Amino acid sequence: MDVIKLNKLTDPYLKLKTIFEAVLGIIEKYKPDELAIESQFFGKNVQSMLKLGRAQGVAISAALYKSIPVFEYSPRKIKQSITGKGSATKEQVALMLARIVSIEVQPEYLDATDALGVAVCHYFQKSALPDKKSYTGWKSFVVNNPARVK
Repeated sequence: MDVIKLNKLTDPYLKLKTIFEAVLGIIEKYKPDELAIESQFFGKNVQSMLKLGRAQGVAISAALYKSIPVFEYSPRKIKQSITGKGSATKEQVALMLARIVSIEVQPEYLDATDALGVAVCHYFQKSALPDKKSYTGWKSFVVNNPARVK
């Protein structure tokens, strides 16, 4: 769990190349079956949204280049699946993830736990349930799976 540090790079296209190469490196090292990514959220700063969209685009391109399917989840869906509350803070998500996956040492950046949150959300939505149903959060899961919850 880490972040790609781009603060020393000034050329925006070199930053995108670095993201693409880093994602390819992660794919080659860990050989994932799928890529889960957080969809864009609507912020007040349009320039930040455009930069984030480009970064997401090259990460998605790296996965598609390796024929890996891509799944997108909204920030609200991710927070809801991890904490049960779609408006949870980054800190609340990080704390719940520490309990769910037994993180002993919190990463330096909350962006790293955000990425883990996307992965855990994807696991909950696609892999953890034999019926392959999608749930909006813990409450929905409990209501629809009374025999699985004790």
